[in-house]
Amino acid sequence: MTLSIPKSKLSRAMAIVSASIVSASIATSAAAAVVVSGTRVIFPAEEREVTLKVTNDGRIPSLVQTWIDTGNENDSPDKIDVPFTLTPTMFRVEPGKGQTLRIIYTNEPLPTDKESLFWLNVLDVPPKPAAEDERNRLQVAFRTRIKMMYRPAGLPGKAEEAPAQLKWQIARGPEANQYVLKTVNPSPYVVSLGSVQLKMGGKTFDAGMGYVRPGASQTFPLKGLESAPAADATVEFSSIDDWGGNKNTQVPVAIDPRL
Repeated sequence: MTLSIPKSKLSRAMAIVSASIVSASIATSAAAAVVVSGTRVIFPAEEREVTLKVTNDGRIPSLVQTWIDTGNENDSPDKIDVPFTLTPTMFRVEPGKGQTLRIIYTNEPLPTDKESLFWLNVLDVPPKPAAEDERNRLQVAFRTRIKMMYRPAGLPGKAEEAPAQLKWQIARGPEANQYVLKTVNPSPYVVSLGSVQLKMGGKTFDAGMGYVRPGASQTFPLKGLESAPAADATVEFSSIDDWGGNKNTQVPVAIDPRL
């Protein structure tokens, strides 16, 4: 189902988003006023809909636009086709007030043997300035984008057990003298990683953050590692659970025999 958003409002909102990439470095004192009550959305298949709340913690009204995407953050909201209805998609929130969002599954087929990953977007668009202030005022729109997992009923195991099942290996990267951490997720759950590091020879090499889809693999470029890895290397990662909590885990890492 394609989300329907008024084009006039959409064009202004997306224009401000583009401008915010440039202006964010200038307006360093600005902060998002509209806050989402959670760091992710879990949609159990046995539920017809889920809800979450957004709140305006700022001092002025905010125009809020919401939509769901399938993974490409640059897709235009009016072009995205997802099996959910999100309501409301455009609304005004007064200072100190909130709005409940409803996400309804529209029953288009999704895999039943693994989680499906989508993204919920909440765009906080500032009010249009008065005519006399328009030339001297810089507008910044803030976009919050959080994961939304559709979780089929009866999946084996538990979501909180999935991070420990990741299989890690040090491999050669696509560039000369570059190494990467490669991980495979054999579980039916999306695994979110807040940080990934390689520990070796008393040193720590950062590999960033990311996520691994069910039954898929993901690579994390290692910063600063320019020599062949040692046999005592381990991976330390922080996984994020359904409630946004972090759990640190350290496990041995295999070394690609081709290195």
